Amino acid sequence: MNELIEPGLWSTALTQASRLATAAVLTGAIGFERERHDHSAGLRTHMLVGIGACVFTLLMVQLIQSFDGDDIRSDPVRIVEAITAGVAFLAAGAIIQARGQVKGLTTGASLWLAGAVGLACGLGDYVLAIIAVTMTLIILRLVKLLE
Repeated sequence: MNELIEPGLWSTALTQASRLATAAVLTGAIGFERERHDHSAGLRTHMLVGIGACVFTLLMVQLIQSFDGDDIRSDPVRIVEAITAGVAFLAAGAIIQARGQVKGLTTGASLWLAGAVGLACGLGDYVLAIIAVTMTLIILRLVKLLE
């Protein structure tokens, strides 16, 4: 049975699982902060956005590796653009205008950032993801006190 398992498959699966789990935890921290203050997009939404962005990133990496030849031209920036556009669509849904006031801009921005954190985790750039989440939580909590 071991002959049927491709060499390195388990290490690849563990790497992917750790990247997905990290995306879930980090974006969950942002979502928890939003949920705590009863905003429309909370813990689950932010986690799903982060995991989704991470999955698309992992698939992009696999596609680039599997089509590593002269016949195929890969452009990872297109995947980044697709992730950004998809998350921006969700973020726009969180923004509403009522009675002359715009609400949900910060929640929309935090969803957009969750997509970026998922992308960073998918690429294995945990340090960048952690710095981004830390700065986000500082902005969402401390800067609000200054407003």
